Amino acid sequence: MPSVIYVSSNGSRKSVAVEVGVSVMAGAVEHGVDGIVGQCGGNAICGTCHVYVNPDQLSLLEPIADDEAATLEIVAAERRPNSRLGCQIAMKPELDGLIVEMPEYQL
Repeated sequence: MPSVIYVSSNGSRKSVAVEVGVSVMAGAVEHGVDGIVGQCGGNAICGTCHVYVNPDQLSLLEPIADDEAATLEIVAAERRPNSRLGCQIAMKPELDGLIVEMPEYQL
């Protein structure tokens, strides 16, 4: 099972096994990772699962869809070139070891 390394805004790390097909957001919520809220349940409308993906791993992700891009315009924390919504990143074997950093705040 692939793993995601969640990095909090204070630098602490938590590695979590996330089943293939399950989103980065759902994996965080299921394993009690602080820093990801997921208020809308994965519908790409609330922005409370905003993460910063390791820039070296961005090319492994699917392109940003229009709804995700629109929501990233209204996230609470700074949007960066490596900003993504965790609910829109479905785990697959090639994402094993994906590193995502949570912003200081989501709301």
